[in-house]
Parts: sequence; structure tokens; C-alpha cells
Amino acid sequence: MGSAQRSMCAAMLILQAVVLGLTTPVMIGVSQVDVATALWVGLGLTLACILTAGLLKRPWAYLVGWAIQVASVGLGFVIPMMFLLGIIFASLWAGAYYLGRKVDIEKAERAVLEERWTAEHGPGEPGR
Repeated sequence: MGSAQRSMCAAMLILQAVVLGLTTPVMIGVSQVDVATALWVGLGLTLACILTAGLLKRPWAYLVGWAIQVASVGLGFVIPMMFLLGIIFASLWAGAYYLGRKVDIEKAERAVLEERWTAEHGPGEPGR
């Protein structure tokens, strides 16, 4: 069984990658950002989300995820709507991070209790 935290955080980053990818044409068309700069920022953040989602087996990748959240909110200085979207995604990331960690801890505690029960009562269903 995989980590709930990793799965939830990866899902948030993939969803965020879609939104950040769509900021590229907005930066060019609406905010009048230079095409090269918009491509580097928009597609760079999109690629960072996708790569980070795949690297979440490593603890440092979560720090990169937090940095992406800061960059998403900071993108609001170029596209004002990104202040709101960045805060929404940062909140979703925080929820996935902390709730996923809590689920993983509870799963580990349950496994220990089930192992202890099996050692005391033999194989079979706990509670029956």
C-alpha cells in the first residue's frame, strides 16, 4: 500500500500543473509579459509540478512542493487572479500534506495493533 500523503500531494501538484500551464497564455495575452519569460515561468512551474509529483518518495521533494506554492502565490504580482488561485492551491497542498501524514500515521498504528492482536490470538479477523 502506498503513502496517502504522497498520493494526495501528487494529485494536488498534477491539478496545479494544469492551472499553471494555463497561466502562460494569460501572461502573454493579458499581462503583456514577454513571450520567452512567460514560457519559462508558466511552463517551468508546470514542469516543476509534474516532476515534483513523481519525486515525492524523497522527503526533500515536499520542500520543493512548498516552494511551488510560494511561487504560485507570487505569480499574483503578474496575474492578480493567481493570488486567489495560489492561496487555494497552497491550502489544498497543506491539507493534503497534513491530512495525508495523519492517515499514514494512523495506518501504521493500526498495523502494529493488528500484529499485536494476531500474536496474542492467532490468525483470524480481529473482533470476531
